Amino acid sequence: MTATALVERRQETDEPRETGSRSRRGGWRTVSRSAVATVLGWTLVLVLWEWVAEVPLGGTHLIAPPSEIVVDIVENAALYSRALLTTGQSALTGYLIGNIAAVLLAVLVAILPWSERVVLRVSLIVYCLPLIALGPLLRLLFGLGSGPQTTLAAIAVFYLTLVPLLVGLRAVPSAWTELVTSYGRGRFTTLVVVRVRACLPYLVSGLQVSVPAAFLGALVGEFTGAESGIGVLSIRALRSLDTAGVWALASISTAVSVLVYALVGWVGRKFTTDQPPVLLATATRGADLRPRWRRAAGAAGEGIGIAALVVVLWVVFLWGFHLNPYFAKGPVEVWEWLVTAADAAANRSEIFDALTATAVVAVPGYVVGVALGVVAAIVFDLVPSARRVMTPAAVALRCVPIIAVAPLLVQLLGRGPLATTAIVALTTFFPTLVACMTGLRLAPGQVVDVFDTFATPRWRTLLLARVPAMVPAFFSAARVAAPSAILAATVAEWLATGTGVGNLMAVSAATSRYSALWATTVLLLVFSVFAYWIIELVERRVLRAVAPEQSTW
Repeated sequence: MTATALVERRQETDEPRETGSRSRRGGWRTVSRSAVATVLGWTLVLVLWEWVAEVPLGGTHLIAPPSEIVVDIVENAALYSRALLTTGQSALTGYLIGNIAAVLLAVLVAILPWSERVVLRVSLIVYCLPLIALGPLLRLLFGLGSGPQTTLAAIAVFYLTLVPLLVGLRAVPSAWTELVTSYGRGRFTTLVVVRVRACLPYLVSGLQVSVPAAFLGALVGEFTGAESGIGVLSIRALRSLDTAGVWALASISTAVSVLVYALVGWVGRKFTTDQPPVLLATATRGADLRPRWRRAAGAAGEGIGIAALVVVLWVVFLWGFHLNPYFAKGPVEVWEWLVTAADAAANRSEIFDALTATAVVAVPGYVVGVALGVVAAIVFDLVPSARRVMTPAAVALRCVPIIAVAPLLVQLLGRGPLATTAIVALTTFFPTLVACMTGLRLAPGQVVDVFDTFATPRWRTLLLARVPAMVPAFFSAARVAAPSAILAATVAEWLATGTGVGNLMAVSAATSRYSALWATTVLLLVFSVFAYWIIELVERRVLRAVAPEQSTW
């Protein structure tokens, strides 16, 4: 008997046929149990939060109890409402701009596949620009308006959506694309008819992950000298040791981000299904028969070409905006500071020491965050009640502004590398969790039905069907998390620990060492691209066996 026949037999004989009021009562009971579990879980969290803030950490100005936070929000409702409106407008505008840019770039790649590497590399470099260096430059360009907040929100968003969207656009069976081609249609028709439907779950995942990123980008933009907004009030509250105010603003930011995250997920579920109804029959890509030296030469030429393009864009940017050479340094000045200046050796030593300190916290934080994201996604799949209770908490952890959580972690873990590692892990955990949860749901429906027919245990179905389907989504998250880990480490070093590249750039900007600032930025970008390339190399080797459709358009 074939697998399809087994599935049909199961559907005819084994599936429950409850209808009417009995079925509705069962559905309501399930919803009620879920709601009760969620409420009890969050009540326990709030009670524990109140106790920790009042007893172990009482009088430390590190964390405010929920009761004080509520009182502070009520007393300053009008002020906080205006600030939220200001920050929310910047975050929403940046969110829309960033995601529209991601969709347009993904469409360009789908129609012109040869542009993929150029688009991804240039986008990666833009995304990896350190906020410590970019924020003041944007403030110089836009003044006291909302330009820096909107720009940073858009930059924080577009790459988080672009990478999973490209993975989704490739997640189609070769038979479908060949069918479209056999009717004489081109890549645009294939995109509209086939690829758009396949990419929707990945797009929704990217849109959800980018919600807190947009809000945090707007907050960081306000840290650089805005006149109003949640970020401005957070800085003032922190300087005056107003712990209740800091956590009230963080709670507002978190609540808004969680609500928008849930809204995006709800809309996404209306347009996507949990499991693809068709088994994706993938095609194996032909092996590259070129000699190894020719492949290496091609890769080197590609890298040199992209580097040249970035340098050209750098020069055009400085020239187009007529930036003051005292602040804005070009490639020639950076080269002189690093290579030809009399103290170039000392300059390089200073930067490499800072990079080493940052790598010591970024790499372990990245590994821990990604691993925890995978484990949490698997647990949530096996225990749906845990997913309903803990997903909002996971979103909240990602949405809490670093300005609130960094001092707490430094106090608990010290000013050494452990605190910064924890911040990096929190940053990389959330996008990995969301991507892997999406990937686990993308196991083809026919495969899951066959496992259900044979009464396969849930954990075995997870291991043999859902985890392989998750692999492309996992690697897209791993690629995004690599530069995110480095950016999180530099921001934590800037705000809290006073070490590494983040501190070096902050000190360079404060002491007008702008050549050092730009040179550090360039080397940090090189380091980020190298980390991304390592992960991409592993991804290509794994997906060649697990998901060959991801190797070609």
